[in-house]
Amino acid sequence: MAPPTAPVPERRPKKLEAHGDIRVDDWYWLADRDDPAVLEHLRAENDYTEAVLAPLSGLRAELFDEIVARIEETDLSVPVRKGPWWYYQRTEEGANYAVHCRRPVEDDDPPLGAGREGEVVLLDENALSSGHDFFAVGVLSVSPDHRWLAYGTDTTGAERYTLHIIDLEGDEIVAETVPDVYYGLSWANDNATVFYVRTDDAMRPFQLWRHRIGTEPSADTLVLEETDERFTLSTGRTKDGLFVVIALQSTLTSEVWTIPAGSPGDEPACLAPRREGIEYTADHHRGDGDEGWWVQLTNEDAVDFRLLAAADGDTGAGRWREILAHRPGTRLDDVDVFDRFVVLAERLEGEASLRIAPLDVGPDPFGDDLFERSWLLEPGEHPATTWEGANAESEARLVRYERTSLVTPRTVLDLDVATSKSVVRKRQPVLGGYAAKDYSTKRLWATAEDGTAVPLSIVHRRDLLGPDGVTLAAPAPTLLYGYGAYEHSVDPVFSSLRLSLLERGFVFAIAHVRGGGELGRRWYEDGKFAAKPHTFGDFIAAARHLVAEGFTTPAQLAGRGGSAGGLLIGAVANLAPELFAALVAEVPFVDALTTMLDTSLPLTVGEWEEWGDPASDPEIYAAMRAYAPYDNVRATDASGAPLRYPRLLVTAGLNDVRVGYWEPAKWVAKLRSANPENEVLLRTELGAGHGGPSGRYDAWKDEALVYAFLLDALGVVTTSA
Repeated sequence: MAPPTAPVPERRPKKLEAHGDIRVDDWYWLADRDDPAVLEHLRAENDYTEAVLAPLSGLRAELFDEIVARIEETDLSVPVRKGPWWYYQRTEEGANYAVHCRRPVEDDDPPLGAGREGEVVLLDENALSSGHDFFAVGVLSVSPDHRWLAYGTDTTGAERYTLHIIDLEGDEIVAETVPDVYYGLSWANDNATVFYVRTDDAMRPFQLWRHRIGTEPSADTLVLEETDERFTLSTGRTKDGLFVVIALQSTLTSEVWTIPAGSPGDEPACLAPRREGIEYTADHHRGDGDEGWWVQLTNEDAVDFRLLAAADGDTGAGRWREILAHRPGTRLDDVDVFDRFVVLAERLEGEASLRIAPLDVGPDPFGDDLFERSWLLEPGEHPATTWEGANAESEARLVRYERTSLVTPRTVLDLDVATSKSVVRKRQPVLGGYAAKDYSTKRLWATAEDGTAVPLSIVHRRDLLGPDGVTLAAPAPTLLYGYGAYEHSVDPVFSSLRLSLLERGFVFAIAHVRGGGELGRRWYEDGKFAAKPHTFGDFIAAARHLVAEGFTTPAQLAGRGGSAGGLLIGAVANLAPELFAALVAEVPFVDALTTMLDTSLPLTVGEWEEWGDPASDPEIYAAMRAYAPYDNVRATDASGAPLRYPRLLVTAGLNDVRVGYWEPAKWVAKLRSANPENEVLLRTELGAGHGGPSGRYDAWKDEALVYAFLLDALGVVTTSA
């Protein structure tokens, strides 16, 4: 039988010019989703991918069965207390989506287990998803009096939701629904008013609206609109429930507005006016008397952020005082203000950590320096990840937090701040006899070309180690993962799915490259704008380090990344194709220059503070021109010989509003055109968006496909050891 033939989209050259530079894009037309030839081509690509991967169908099925067999399909989250109720969600075997529930509070210990006694089902996503290929809940919030449930649904993956409100006492959907809402919703304390967010035509959340239960959506009131296209709008409530918060945020600048939750008709008030380059978030402490306190996490005079406080009504310029000083190199990520203590999320030596700071009793709860009386929740292993869990009540004496590592399954704990003692509430079940002692994890450091030390987190089976107990007995197939943008940190967390690779002798590694937030704000800033190439160089340095230290060889090494991490994979494919046997680029941002020049596309203007504005800045244009994967596909190597890229699996989402489906589609066409010998596969979700399929079983099938591709590409196609 003849091998499958890759689709060849028609060339329709389009000239693109900026700053005197001319680019010719042969496949620009693929961005026109109204052209019938576009969908025809995407379907042909899907058919081709399935045909090429057909010999792996048995392996894909085997991997999917393994993934499912390790998961407790019928499971229950640890309930979170909110007033007289425990709130939680559960999953059921064979069902794709969660069921949201609550039970009455009987004692201080959360009810664990899958019993149904006293359970009230709030929302069954499985029932709502019936008849839809895609289904997602983007908003889910119970009113302060626990009577009403507001939830938003999306059935296309385009991240535009329809807001519904349920009367939990009568289980009746209120007649009016509110169309076209976005993430974020806040209840007022009258239990009748909700604030919701809307987007503009470019999918930028820019408006806050007020809706009152029992009124038509046409009567809703526009509360605040952000006209600066660099800024996005979000909403929430302060921990103590006294204020609705409206956060306006660009990549570099913040502004917070507030509305008393008890007076939802009031005009919003600005907490601290925006100043270019100053970022801040705010929470509120109700205080012991009439006076409350605002707490502000800010980067003003503090690259890695510090903490300020000001009394209610006394928050003008110069009225804020420092309560936690800047600690250079230790990034203060977040603050959660309880009545009797503060929880601080920080990055200590590249790891996500939690710090607890008890508050004073009296008129000044914060004192002069929170750090002096604070203490760190030690993880007990490195590298590890610790983060705050769901904590709904400011008056709580316990703090819910979670912890994991590359070998330790996700663990949910409750900390008694008064005694500093933690109780394990649940450890992620891993069926099939998993034992953490059978695996080894460690932190490595690679050296980039400019001398910068780049951290890696790795995991592998312990029996792969040689006699010295440090290095591997022999090089192993390895998957290197990276992201490196938006100050987003890729933390070392456990994945039961990943065991299908580890059991087959894989090494899994995360390259904590610049552009992420692992090592503080400077780490992020050194991987953006014209410094973006540092992100790619760090990943290449990590790959070379793994080879040099005997963990793997280029013939056994694969790379993976998604979205901005897909840009990383695309750039690395151009810069160092010889280092990898295979690459996986999921919804990759590979046509970065063209997208950042097109202000008609969703999110472009707001993204300029991350990538730069190539339309007005020639330096940024030149930098992006030099690294954008689509513009730098190579046909030949340095000697002039035809260049063979690693085997590539590329994914896209037709309804993706973050990375247009046409970016990966164009890139794949150009890679094949550069060299017909390039083995490139494109798989487009025709009914989903940026996050891929919505159901958990469908997502596991996708992961099985990726694993099968990797096992085949690296020559590891045997069953698990």
